[in-house]
Amino acid sequence: MEARVGDLDHAETYPVAIVVRPAVEGRNRLTTFFRFFLAIPHLILVGGPVAVGSWMMSGDHGVDLGWGPGTGLIGVVAAFAAAFAWVMILFTGRHPGMLWRVAAFYVRWRVRAISYLMLLRDEYPPFGDYDYPAELVLPKPEGTRDRLTVAFRFFLALPHLIVLCLLSLVWALTTAIAWVMILFTGRYPDTLYGFALGVLAWDVRVQAYLLLLRDEYPPFTLRT
Repeated sequence: MEARVGDLDHAETYPVAIVVRPAVEGRNRLTTFFRFFLAIPHLILVGGPVAVGSWMMSGDHGVDLGWGPGTGLIGVVAAFAAAFAWVMILFTGRHPGMLWRVAAFYVRWRVRAISYLMLLRDEYPPFGDYDYPAELVLPKPEGTRDRLTVAFRFFLALPHLIVLCLLSLVWALTTAIAWVMILFTGRYPDTLYGFALGVLAWDVRVQAYLLLLRDEYPPFTLRT
């Protein structure tokens, strides 16, 4: 997917970014083979790939599937923190520091977990906010927040959510190909690796926007 030059410039200056140090040659084939099962504890806590992760809820008519900005147990807490922050921002123009830190903690953890699940790194991610070769760049905004865009945040993010739903399908396919390639060759093809980084970066920017961590509108680009 190509992006306009303006989109690339926007991505380079956008305040939310990921920094994933490239994995060395000779990947860990054993943990790659069992990667999904090894990542299950993190998936329970912070959810799976793509910001519009699914959630399931039982009801009188069976199981309903829906979409939301936060998945996993910690993601649910982050979503509630964003809901409270939404009210506070509309009334005061400010995002309470503790609520901002809760949502940011979730997104940082999620970057590490998804980097591991999607084979970008082999090191097992920590449970908590500790060093890992996949990091999130997320400065806290200063001053009064943009109440108008906060009020309509979910609707403004819908175009991104639609694109990410489509990208997630391609990402799943390319990761499956990379999984086979790592098992047979010990390498993650560079082109597929760059695409995976791009989708993760896009996902994280939208996640931060939905959780009200930043007000700048995310770019439509795979540029990291």
